[in-house]
Amino acid sequence: MRYLVPVLLTALLAPLASAADAPARTERGSLLIEGVPAIPAELNERLNRYQQTRGAALAGWLPDDSLLISTRFAETAQVHRVVQPLGARTQLSFYPEPVGAIAPHPTKQGFVFAKDQGGDEFFQLYWQDLATGEVTLLTDGKSQNSGALWSDDGRLLALRTTRRNGKDTDLHLLKFGETSSTPVLEREGSWAALDFSPDNQTLLVLKSISINQSELYLLELESKVLTRFHDTEQPVAFGMAKFAKDGKGIYFTSDEGSEFMRLHYQSLSSWKARVMTAELPWNVEEFALSRGGSRLAYVSNEDGLAVLTVLNLGTGSKIATPKLPAGQIGGIDFDARGRNLAFALDRATAPSDVYSFRIGEKTLKRWTESEVGGLNTAGFVEPMLVRYPSFDGISIPAFVYKPKLAAGAKAPVIINIHGGPEAQALPVFSPITQYYLKELGVAVITPNLRGSDGYGKSYLLLDNGLKRQDSVRDIGALLDWIASQPDLDASRVVVMGGSYGGYMTLASMVDYNDRLRAGIDVVGISNFVSFLTNTQDYRRDLRRVEYGDERIPEIRAFMEATAPLNNAQKISKPMFIVQGLNDPRVPASEAEQMVAKIRANGGEVWYLAAKDEGHGFKKKANRDYQSAATVLFLRKALLGQE
Repeated sequence: MRYLVPVLLTALLAPLASAADAPARTERGSLLIEGVPAIPAELNERLNRYQQTRGAALAGWLPDDSLLISTRFAETAQVHRVVQPLGARTQLSFYPEPVGAIAPHPTKQGFVFAKDQGGDEFFQLYWQDLATGEVTLLTDGKSQNSGALWSDDGRLLALRTTRRNGKDTDLHLLKFGETSSTPVLEREGSWAALDFSPDNQTLLVLKSISINQSELYLLELESKVLTRFHDTEQPVAFGMAKFAKDGKGIYFTSDEGSEFMRLHYQSLSSWKARVMTAELPWNVEEFALSRGGSRLAYVSNEDGLAVLTVLNLGTGSKIATPKLPAGQIGGIDFDARGRNLAFALDRATAPSDVYSFRIGEKTLKRWTESEVGGLNTAGFVEPMLVRYPSFDGISIPAFVYKPKLAAGAKAPVIINIHGGPEAQALPVFSPITQYYLKELGVAVITPNLRGSDGYGKSYLLLDNGLKRQDSVRDIGALLDWIASQPDLDASRVVVMGGSYGGYMTLASMVDYNDRLRAGIDVVGISNFVSFLTNTQDYRRDLRRVEYGDERIPEIRAFMEATAPLNNAQKISKPMFIVQGLNDPRVPASEAEQMVAKIRANGGEVWYLAAKDEGHGFKKKANRDYQSAATVLFLRKALLGQE
């Protein structure tokens, strides 16, 4: 696929390039720009400080008690090492492409990382030795590879790969020091390795079927025998799973018997699991076990905010933890001796940073202090959580950010719809959101429409298949709610979103064109039929579970009837469409065909494409231009400024 990009690019862009009414195309580095006016110098200057912000994500502990983190110093996120709290960040990887999926070795100074080319998501795995500085390719250089997982002793590395047929995700095993992996599970479907048993004889694996259904198995590595673990009569979803350190049982998260993902423990000699978070009516999103197995930490998502809990597994009691500000917690990891727990903390008013604390103590150690372009964060806005009624009485949660206004003034509104669709809008730090609030005086609303994660599995299923339009109607209900607010201007509303949020943007523009000023679609789906036809093979079946199977006549007819592409004549307001040309998830053809159709109907479209990006822009220069063009579009379409 990657090697066909130049040919496909020419074919995809030709219709637009030859159209008589298409705006002139200009190139700026890797960017292709149509219809976007020149960015004023004053806008770039004002945006610059917001664009200089950066955060730090935790990758994990090294054996010497230093931490690996991911952060961006130049164009892309790279691997850095920090040897002590607030110590210097020493950059370890230097690539034009972002580096991710970092897996520190449990006993040696080194790590595995993943890297693709131009956002194509055909990730390759590499080993970087910190003693020698050498980097070694561990995969074939052409298939998609991910899920690097070390055994506790570091002798084995499990990984998932599409090497066999490009469609199914198999599991391979690699011995440390070697570069040729061996398949240990080759079956139809999407498989992932979750944990090695303490004796390295068994691999705990997950088969993903949908967001609401998955299956756990025990894979005996020598015999290749696969045995179902915790089989259930009704389909359930599993999240994380890990062997107890004594090898006698398994900890896992599952929504069995509940609306939410709860933490369980099950002995390998018993068929019944014990629920460890029965009293918690929220999802347990991740957990970590200490190396000795006596402590377990987990993060729960409670109405969009993260709560960290540490358990003494010997007594079952909770261990006191430092008081943390409201925000999102990710990447929790015990050090080698189980004495310290590290994690990343992200807040709506501050970028993500890495912290740790000694178990049983309440003193928090800060390892990174991320920059915010010299801006005064005291003026940044915290959102408030609201719930508004939709057309059928269902309550829709949303985070609302409001700017400081003069008495009696009403703020224009941006509705920003998350992707997924099985994701969740959370109050995380966004410098561009803070720019909208402070510099433009615009309110921002991030709704969790039906089908969003975090509110129970029944809510998650409310938009599947033929119920897709119900989630679009949730936007209509939100427009009604905005009209009822004394400080929001219902006559000046823009809708925007990325990926599935891009689809929702287009669908909202079709259904509520008269109530919206404009739309901003980033890597969005314009027709589920063409999307499912052209998305990468390894993704197609999982997406059919959510969106419906286009091979079924009734579903195909519904998709065609409701596709924004086939209803583009209803869009008369300005659109800004953004697309990475190497996108393996939502192919560039989804954007190209929508741009062409709207223009053919006489509509106005600004179009921005990147030759070196995939599912969203990850390179700083590209993102900076995209955000500047977005602000310019909002100035004109939402605020009426020329």
